[in-house]
Amino acid sequence: HLHHHLHLYLLKHNQLIITVFRELYSNIKPVWRMKMSKKIAKSDGEWRQQLSEEQFKICRQKGTEPAFSGSYWETKKTGVYQCVCCDNELFDSSTKFDSGTGWPSFYQAISEQQVNTKEDNALFMKRTEVLCNQCDSHLGHVFPDGPQPTGLRFCINSASLKLKEGNNL
Repeated sequence: HLHHHLHLYLLKHNQLIITVFRELYSNIKPVWRMKMSKKIAKSDGEWRQQLSEEQFKICRQKGTEPAFSGSYWETKKTGVYQCVCCDNELFDSSTKFDSGTGWPSFYQAISEQQVNTKEDNALFMKRTEVLCNQCDSHLGHVFPDGPQPTGLRFCINSASLKLKEGNNL
């Protein structure tokens, strides 16, 4: 009897989650409709020369730094977060918030043209990967549990970013 009620609750709860995801992601434009910036393409050898071993693993091989280990997860400095690979301006510090996850979190990118999203089914989870739209660097993932005004949480690896300190955009 308890098992039946639990099963019904989970079915109802999962449907609610799916509905919330659909609502939140319905406003994100598909990749093929986005205005494409000039692409930067380099060989793995060229990226390895430019990036540290950790940056290469995260940005080019879709790795993830351990939570609470990156250099920007609790930074409060103002400025613009750029792609460590190509200097593309990705996130303004005014949109950064403390998500409690141990990774830098932003509620929106500077513009839809700066980042790309792609379905990621690795590790038996359905997530949405965030990539630099200029060089296809793996940045992190976006989740529908962020603050208003967007309700999104761009959960980004510190190693994929560099902060250009100064005024916000």
